[in-house]
Amino acid sequence: MPKVKRNSSAKKRFKITSSGKVKRKHAFKRHILTKKTTKQKRRLTASGLVSKADMVLVASMLNL
Repeated sequence: MPKVKRNSSAKKRFKITSSGKVKRKHAFKRHILTKKTTKQKRRLTASGLVSKADMVLVASMLNL
């Protein structure tokens, strides 16, 4: 039986919390930051959680 491999791109983008939820980073904070407000950039810095609707897809990529 071959090994079950995780999706390499998903491994780099998501982390599992101790309670079993999946942490993620916010998008839109890489470049073109001059037109974004300081408040918006500060909010994008914080990490978020994957929504319930996307959990099925993320869990299948991470083999949870």
